[in-house]
Amino acid sequence: MGEINNQARKKGNNLGQFIALVIIGVGLVVLGLVATKVITIENFSSDISVVPSVVSFPAPELTLNDLKGEKVSISDYSQKIVMINNWATWCPPCKAEMPILSKYFKEHRDQGFLLVGIEAGDPTKEVEKFVKDYGLSFPILLDPNNKSLIAFHNDNLPSSYVIDRNGNVILAWTGPISKAMLEKYITPLLEQ
Repeated sequence: MGEINNQARKKGNNLGQFIALVIIGVGLVVLGLVATKVITIENFSSDISVVPSVVSFPAPELTLNDLKGEKVSISDYSQKIVMINNWATWCPPCKAEMPILSKYFKEHRDQGFLLVGIEAGDPTKEVEKFVKDYGLSFPILLDPNNKSLIAFHNDNLPSSYVIDRNGNVILAWTGPISKAMLEKYITPLLEQ
């Protein structure tokens, strides 16, 4: 009888340990899901931003096709403050910053600001869908061979560059940009 009680006690302990492990496991899964949601780039706050580097070099000669298949050169936009934004449809931080960039463009285009999105190699149909879904109204250029990333010596996405009215690259960002950073660094250039 003592042997049976010992076996029953062990089974009870094993069952209790199993239930405890299941509860801990479920708790860890829930905690992981919550943590993922909190830190995911989809929750990108407009207050989070990288700070641009101050640079000084001539804007690269770059000619790409727009969504209509027409050739466009960056030099076509001289006499404006131009922001080149290298991005991709699959890039989470690119998706997160796109509404911010688009809104800033709409607010400042009448001041001589131009945003040019250079998409890094996705099929045209995917890019067109992205442009439509996000309601983008600034020029989008297709870059199937990553000429822009090569020209700017930066293969990170998103990456952005500000070209002044004299054709010189003066600011460079690698990573997502907030509206506050756009206002702090680009708006004063537009007021000059």
